[in-house]
Amino acid sequence: MTLSNATIQSLVRSPSFACYRKDFSVDIQEKILRYGAPVGSRLECHHSLGRCMDRLREMIHEAELSNTVLESGTVVMASRLSKSSGRFERYWHAPEGGLWLAISLADVLLPEFNRLLPFCIGVACCQAVRMYGVEASLKWVNDVHLQGQKIAGVLSETIRSQVRGERYHLIGIGININNTTFPGELQNSAVSLSQLTGKTHTIENFALKLLAHLTWALGLLHFQEEEALKQSLSTNVAPVLSVWRNLSDSVGKKVVYGFDVQQKPLYGAIVETVDDDGGLVMRLADGHLITEHSGEIQYLDP
Repeated sequence: MTLSNATIQSLVRSPSFACYRKDFSVDIQEKILRYGAPVGSRLECHHSLGRCMDRLREMIHEAELSNTVLESGTVVMASRLSKSSGRFERYWHAPEGGLWLAISLADVLLPEFNRLLPFCIGVACCQAVRMYGVEASLKWVNDVHLQGQKIAGVLSETIRSQVRGERYHLIGIGININNTTFPGELQNSAVSLSQLTGKTHTIENFALKLLAHLTWALGLLHFQEEEALKQSLSTNVAPVLSVWRNLSDSVGKKVVYGFDVQQKPLYGAIVETVDDDGGLVMRLADGHLITEHSGEIQYLDP
């Protein structure tokens, strides 16, 4: 099998994806798929890179020098990363055996829908893992985990091109597939798909499933924006956050919140809900509610 935009489109239209499309008429399904079609429009695979997101930056600059733009949906993958990092430059272990990729998306959504991009990516990652029989969950915003052990992480950045100032969303995704050895500081907090299933998996097959889920999730977000602009979003249309809520286990959890929660935890609370803007609504010890739209949480519950 060759990973390509055509194979991605073929999978997302296949019977194995019918459960995700079932709430929509055929015409709306086609509209969602057209919106998501750029995913994988260009694919670049490497044995080793420092960071996939850095390679995307280079490609954006190279396109500018050629008086063109980088195709939205461009994906860069690598078998291993030597300079991988997460939020706040935290160490991310990215040896051979995992799926390490980044995707570039043109900044074309309205701000209120841009805020939902991280939820979209989390949904796609979680659904891809669940296709392997692992009942993974999402921790706000998009950490994929099973009982506190992290399977996948997402890092999002928005940048401007150096010459014309065009805006791009760069989204890095790391998923532990067959890598089963983790550094000491990650041994209790990370887990791989192989460890959870007892099997070795073909990384290219997983990448195909993930990119197909990204196609549908991003297409759904664009369709949601279109319907909202027409003020015709109806209750039988499943918005991105509805899907996210069905996959998340954050509501009801005792948490510590902070912008950088590992280094500067700010307060403890109980998660009440996630509102329609993606904001995390928490109840403080004194009973007051507070809503946060950025930052991160750590679960205190076992």
